[in-house]
Amino acid sequence: MENQRKKKLSEMTIEELWELFPIILTEHKSDWTDRYQEEVAVLKSILPPSVRYYHVGSTAIDGIRAKPIVDLLIVVTSDREQKGVADLLQKNGYLLMARTDKRISLNKGYTENGFAESVFHLHVRLEGDVDELYFRDYLNAHPEIAKEYEKLKLRLWKEYEHNRDAYTEAKTEFVKKYTSLAKQELP
Repeated sequence: MENQRKKKLSEMTIEELWELFPIILTEHKSDWTDRYQEEVAVLKSILPPSVRYYHVGSTAIDGIRAKPIVDLLIVVTSDREQKGVADLLQKNGYLLMARTDKRISLNKGYTENGFAESVFHLHVRLEGDVDELYFRDYLNAHPEIAKEYEKLKLRLWKEYEHNRDAYTEAKTEFVKKYTSLAKQELP
């Protein structure tokens, strides 16, 4: 029925959200770096100058397939600043995804009709909680390991296409292993 009201994202079950936003892996795109830089420019107009920004996730790893979602690691210096940054982001159209004592995740680009043209995940973390940087840098320094990661993602993709939590969990051992090696190898 055309005139049925669409549910708001906040009214949808996790299963409905996973159905609306399936895991999609695409070839690496050079414009992901441009999208990251454009979003950082927007964020710098909203957030305090003390905040630091990093492009993380698979879109920041050269030459591998990725979900077309640009991940940004936003590093702050205190719990108070972290809360303030999250509040500013929510006032400026970002949606809260998850909040724990030390980590806050927000997104932009999810709509009741599916993905927008540009989609972002923002991970607001305290200084020192930057494992994603180690993982990104290690895979960029070791293209053969990056290709192993891509193969793992491709193998898991269809099995977990509509279950993001299970998809992420299935990659955890690999990510932890190479993050640990990166901390030993990289400064």
